Amino acid sequence: MKKKRESCLLPVLVVACLVSIMGGSSLSSPILIGPDKAYLNSKVVFLCRSPGSPPPNTYELLKDGNHLVATSNDLQDNQSATFFLKISVTSEGSYHCRVTAGGNLGLSGTVRLQVVIPVSGTMVTSDPDPPILYEGLRLTLTCDVTKGSHLSYTWFYNRQEVTSSPTSPLTPLLLWPVGNTLVVERVTAKHAGNYSCIAGTRMQTNSRFSSSREVMVRVKAYLSVPQISFTISKEGSSFCGNVTCRSSRGTPPVTFYLFLDDKEVGSDVATESLVAWFPVAMVPGRDMGTVRCTVESDAQRLTSRPLTLVVVPVGGSPKVDVEYLYRVDSKMAAARLQCLLSLGTFPFFSWSLNGSLLLHPSEGDSSHPSHSLADGGRTLFLTEITLEDSGYYRCRARDSYDVTSAWVESQPVLVQVTEVSTTTIEVMAIVFCCFLMLTLAGGVACVMRMLNRQRDVVASSEQRARAANERRFSEHFCIIPDPLPLSDITTRSGVKQVDTSCVDNDVENQTLEITI
Repeated sequence: MKKKRESCLLPVLVVACLVSIMGGSSLSSPILIGPDKAYLNSKVVFLCRSPGSPPPNTYELLKDGNHLVATSNDLQDNQSATFFLKISVTSEGSYHCRVTAGGNLGLSGTVRLQVVIPVSGTMVTSDPDPPILYEGLRLTLTCDVTKGSHLSYTWFYNRQEVTSSPTSPLTPLLLWPVGNTLVVERVTAKHAGNYSCIAGTRMQTNSRFSSSREVMVRVKAYLSVPQISFTISKEGSSFCGNVTCRSSRGTPPVTFYLFLDDKEVGSDVATESLVAWFPVAMVPGRDMGTVRCTVESDAQRLTSRPLTLVVVPVGGSPKVDVEYLYRVDSKMAAARLQCLLSLGTFPFFSWSLNGSLLLHPSEGDSSHPSHSLADGGRTLFLTEITLEDSGYYRCRARDSYDVTSAWVESQPVLVQVTEVSTTTIEVMAIVFCCFLMLTLAGGVACVMRMLNRQRDVVASSEQRARAANERRFSEHFCIIPDPLPLSDITTRSGVKQVDTSCVDNDVENQTLEITI
């Protein structure tokens, strides 16, 4: 019987031993205080507190479950333990504290520790590399670091921070940073400039940042079709031509080529501009051939229109065309005189008034301040017409490239100040209104006349129809007229013959006798 009781108590003893081995009675939960982030190779402190636990206490710092990191014994009732750790790459993980007091066990909550690698070696890389690209292409900038973790990035354009705020002055550029990249889908000339970034780790204390150098982005413009022109000059007794090739749009450096009759005769590299000049042989009055110019960049090759190298000397008889200009109040304000020339590629014009020369701008100031030349002297404006400006005007022309060439002169044209009044807008409006009223009145009269004529036609038709009906009726019936007065019936003899034209033939010869 005794052995049977011992066998029954054996399971109870086993359970009691297991409970004792596992820690016995549980304590109130300890509190573990420690950082959530720490730099690599730095030192951190974990504090484990177990209030209400009588000494002696054993404090254990555990990582990722039951991996023992450090142990501390409290023999003086401090009710806490401090653990100092040097952070390594393997220090990252979950930490908790276990307290043992008098056979009782307590476990704290978990503190997650992240190991932060300090940032260094920040730089901006680009695609394409180098960051030189044409308008409309895609640009990708990346903020790279040599080492670092848990990073955040800030971008700068021309030293202004790039943000996603709609009120940012850089919003029209459509610069949207995503992570460590900055992408521009279609670059324009406005995207050219200096870009930089800052990479860093933000912590409650001791945040660290690293800045990159600025990267200059160049955006090239596509070339426009080149324009070609030429001039001529005289050097001693010979003439020399100068062909100009120019593009209005593009980004240098570019190369210009000149072709004469489809044969390359010259080339020039323009590093700071979009224009090039080429000397050619010229003889006035002769066809020197057809020239074209070609401009070439690393992405384009464009050719100008053909141009024939022919210089026609000035000749023929010039003619002066006069046009008067009026103000709103119909008063003469100015006059424009044009010198029409039939022959001449490079003419030089000169004007005179009553035989006095009006100087060309290249020769000095005009003696008349109210005179103004335009279109290379071809047009003369009389900006203030006074009596002094009235008179006979002439224009003459010669070759601009040869001061020894002969002049050709027009016939004199009289320009005088008149008070010719043009029709103002008000007068035109009144005349138009009167004309409109007359038109309406005439229209109404025509309509009324047509209506009266139609009414007369209807009345005439009705009268003819009535007369026809009476004739048809009188052929079959007798129409008795209204009774006659007695004086009309009686005569001296007392009897008056009655009209019997409508009486039947049987009684045609009867008479009617009336006795009074």
